[in-house]
Amino acid sequence: MAVLVTGGAGYIGSHTAVALHEEGREVVLIDNFANSSPKAVAAIRALTTDSMAMVEADLLDSDAVARVFKEHDIDEVIHFAAYKAVGESVAKPLDYYRNNLGTTIGLVEAMVEADVSKLVFSSSCTVYGQPDVIPVTEAAPTGAESPYGWTKYMSEQILSDAAAAVDLDVVLLRYFNPVGAHESGTLGEDPNGIPNNLVPFVMQVAVGRLEKLMVFGGDYDTPDGTAIRDYIHVVDLAEGHVAALDALNGRLSGCTAVNLGTGVGSTVLDVVRAASDAVGSPIPHEIVERRAGDIEKIYADPAYAEQILGWRSKRDLADMMRDHWNWQRQNPQGFA
Repeated sequence: MAVLVTGGAGYIGSHTAVALHEEGREVVLIDNFANSSPKAVAAIRALTTDSMAMVEADLLDSDAVARVFKEHDIDEVIHFAAYKAVGESVAKPLDYYRNNLGTTIGLVEAMVEADVSKLVFSSSCTVYGQPDVIPVTEAAPTGAESPYGWTKYMSEQILSDAAAAVDLDVVLLRYFNPVGAHESGTLGEDPNGIPNNLVPFVMQVAVGRLEKLMVFGGDYDTPDGTAIRDYIHVVDLAEGHVAALDALNGRLSGCTAVNLGTGVGSTVLDVVRAASDAVGSPIPHEIVERRAGDIEKIYADPAYAEQILGWRSKRDLADMMRDHWNWQRQNPQGFA
């Protein structure tokens, strides 16, 4: 039996594929390479096995998705495939709603048709909007501040309703800000175009691809005026997905939301300082106006993840910056 990993050549999907293999699971990847590279698949196989299956297809193509379930012995699914940039979603909301909701609906329809009932969904802390109470627990009110956030919120509702109506057990992993890379330096984050997320932008500045970092907002109500996030190492996050699948095969049923975070809030300038330490030189940066769709501060209460999944993060901000820089230093142009 195998785990289908949608968006399997992407940043989080690729690291999760490695973690699944290390735990003895058979893995089938599906990706259309809209925001990833076929070279990521080669990197995954180099760390795992040459025989790992890869299907190039768009999840919006229902016939292609149905064939994957027919041709491979799938019994579990992890769903990553989605557009994921907050700022871009504000500029292109229809693209985000069409892709992120359409792929989720189509995937679940294919699962029901194939009698596959276990799903781990890549959700996001953006479903909490700007929370009133921090750290954020799973009981906090949900909403969103951007079209991207709303697609995650709506997908959660779709999956909750589906789990109540058909044979479907789902873990909604609301994770915070993934950064870092595989310790080998051969697998990491390689966004298309100008990065929308902080750490890949910082590292592209460090390697000389970009001139300087634009820090969006220096007047937030935080210790240094810059926004606060909960950064989590991508390998910790990948291990959280393995733990969620294990829980679906034992303790959990229905639809369950779980935060994956460290419980530690770091400002943008905290990250810049940690990155400078890892790189060994200052990161040029400039504070500019706030960006549409961003929130002021958010970080997780990860206690429920430890209770229900037996999972907790192991790696700190210094580890994240070290590993991310190791990837970028070895691969200054990413997978290009």
